[in-house]
Amino acid sequence: MPIEQRGDASVVTHALAQDELTKIRDVETEQVAFRKGLVRLGRICGYEIIDGRMETEYTEVQTPLTTTMGERVKGLDDVVIVNVLRAATPFVEGLLKAFPRARQGVISASRDEAAGMNDDGEFPISVEYVKLPEITEDDTVIIADPMLATGSTMTTVLDYITSEKTEPENLLVLAAVSAPEGIVRVSEAQPDVDIISVAIDDELDEDGFIVPGLGDAGDRAFRTT
Repeated sequence: MPIEQRGDASVVTHALAQDELTKIRDVETEQVAFRKGLVRLGRICGYEIIDGRMETEYTEVQTPLTTTMGERVKGLDDVVIVNVLRAATPFVEGLLKAFPRARQGVISASRDEAAGMNDDGEFPISVEYVKLPEITEDDTVIIADPMLATGSTMTTVLDYITSEKTEPENLLVLAAVSAPEGIVRVSEAQPDVDIISVAIDDELDEDGFIVPGLGDAGDRAFRTT
């Protein structure tokens, strides 16, 4: 299976996804290669979501010679991708190659690093901008963030999504790397959410960073360090 269930989350096991993740983990991977790697990883994950989470239907098609039965993916026009700024921007760019007709939402949410984690392993989250399209009951909503660490940011973002009156058909959280602590926090806060990650890493360090992780994806993609 290209997406395997592992506890409260699922893992994208496709060899190319694992290859790209290994490249962007490398501390020697510079900005342009890191950003392009996130784009490629987003595209691969998008294709795997289509294969593993979306239904198909048989349809008759007329070829130049005769009629035959073909198969089409259902719901490609009913996809919403939510970009958690800023680190998810190249990740979303890749997803859009798999879902070119997706409606897009943006949430600028970030944790207060200066405040640090509290005793419950959470950070205070600042939300500066929210713009979401209308979400319908037929939609597949994909919330993209390369890193699911403590889960503080993601649970805040999910609060905005689930505050809408309409419940989408599928609600997915997509990450490149996830910490067990973040997976637990999101699954406890939103049990109906499908968490998908390319890797589930070992732990969080005392500062709330994923280990082994890939560093700060936003800083590495936009060269702000």
